[in-house]
Amino acid sequence: MRVLVVGSGGREHALAWKIARSPRVERVLAVPGSAAMEREAACFAGVGTDDAAALVALAAREAVDLVVVGPEGPLAAGVADRLRDAGLAVFGPGRAAAQLEASKSFAKEFMSRHRIPTAAHASFADLDAAKAHVRALDGPCVVKADGLAAGKGVAVCETPEAALRALEETMAARRFGAAGERVVVEERLEGEEASFYAITDGERVVTLAAAQDHKRALDGDRGENTGGMGAYAPAPVVGPAVEARILSEIVQPTLRGLAADGLPYRGVLFIGLMIDRSGVPRVIEYNVRFGDPETQALVRQMHADLVPLLDGAARGALDPSIDARAGDPAVCVVLASGGYPRAFETGKAIDGIDDAERDPEVVVFHAGTKRAPTGGFSTAGGRVLGVTARGASFAVARERAYAACARIRFEGLHLRRDIGARALARP
Repeated sequence: MRVLVVGSGGREHALAWKIARSPRVERVLAVPGSAAMEREAACFAGVGTDDAAALVALAAREAVDLVVVGPEGPLAAGVADRLRDAGLAVFGPGRAAAQLEASKSFAKEFMSRHRIPTAAHASFADLDAAKAHVRALDGPCVVKADGLAAGKGVAVCETPEAALRALEETMAARRFGAAGERVVVEERLEGEEASFYAITDGERVVTLAAAQDHKRALDGDRGENTGGMGAYAPAPVVGPAVEARILSEIVQPTLRGLAADGLPYRGVLFIGLMIDRSGVPRVIEYNVRFGDPETQALVRQMHADLVPLLDGAARGALDPSIDARAGDPAVCVVLASGGYPRAFETGKAIDGIDDAERDPEVVVFHAGTKRAPTGGFSTAGGRVLGVTARGASFAVARERAYAACARIRFEGLHLRRDIGARALARP
């Protein structure tokens, strides 16, 4: 079969890499793709991710059997709806269901309506009202831009003063553009975060190994929120008892709620969770696509062929007997540009990628690179590379990932040195 991957980042590179290794796949295509993705896919740089008409025409011309939409933006814009209307099999929800990610207030109202455990919250379109609420809380809280902000529109605030600054930056200064027209202020949950993935055709579910992302920019979970500085899978915080609760208290009620609200869902439901010390899970946020950089770790971790899951969900015929959890531990460390997630410079020459990949257990996924005039790669984004390794144990995978990171160089390179430290510290 022929599979078209929509997107160009590290997540899409990882998806294309995994899809290309399926015995069921004859050819992988990518829109727009990237220079790095050309190893796995035929890239069509002239087609936009939100240009449904051009995507339909390309799929028809290239006899595409399955379209996998990577980023949240095209899903929120309704691209999957347009492609399905043209008769294509599409992995990714339609615009109505994509509101679970595209609007934090929509997601919170959905969770309240269907009694899905989450943080106490309030939504505001008025800056003064939001400030008054923060002052009344008089303690730690979380300020979230309501719309899509590439994972960076969240401020975890220790004090009311920090929350007030976050409100000013989000709603008045519009750091995140239109995404900050409305905000959600919620209680700060305590515990350990996890990323849980359920591939679904709207009725049946196949779960992947739980992962753990590292959102903050600096070691020790300090600094600003980013799109993700690294991830690993499986995450030991999600043991069998916790997973049973996630499925019964969150995943199944979410699917029933989507069906009850008339929101068809064919794709991956990515649930960001906070799990407290007693093992109680609560939803931090919904995402309607694979995570980044969790996907990089997951595709190295899982032994199963991903394509039957993607295709089955897209066609409403998911096989729930597929074991997508078995695999070896994997770790992804993100190499970022200096200054990220704020201002950063691009165009810095990258050295050492080939050296890093001499280890057969290491794959370097490209998140923000471009082909350099010299023939190598240079930086072209905040998150540049996802250095990903697997091993027979978590400790071995982590050691391999950081050894590979040490072989890569570019001016301003920044990385966290503690990816997976919590898992390593577990007895």
